[in-house]
Amino acid sequence: MLNIYKKPLESCSLDPLTGFDRDGTCNTCSDDVGKHTICVEMTEEFLLFSRERGNDLITPQLAIGFPGLLPDDRWCVCLSRWIEAKDAGIIAKVHVRATHESVLEEVSLSQLEQHAVCDG
Repeated sequence: MLNIYKKPLESCSLDPLTGFDRDGTCNTCSDDVGKHTICVEMTEEFLLFSRERGNDLITPQLAIGFPGLLPDDRWCVCLSRWIEAKDAGIIAKVHVRATHESVLEEVSLSQLEQHAVCDG
């Protein structure tokens, strides 16, 4: 598992536990048709945008272990949703070292860095 810099993929979030496989990383596999490969920091604007598009990340769904997300939470989101939001002028900052290398197939490194959170 490598990130966009071809270094080991770092954890996106363990609390709340994210990732297609709920392992804390934005790793992917053939079953992950949504490509949950980009680690972003939630904002209220992004959460509302996603809910308006049919993916409610705000409301807890305790039956499936989903606590609901809040602004500042980090989450592996569908790459297409992040691109859609960005194109609409809604930016969720990217944690680049926790973003899977496959994202580079659809988004340039410079675009990712332009929207990056300083990871320390």
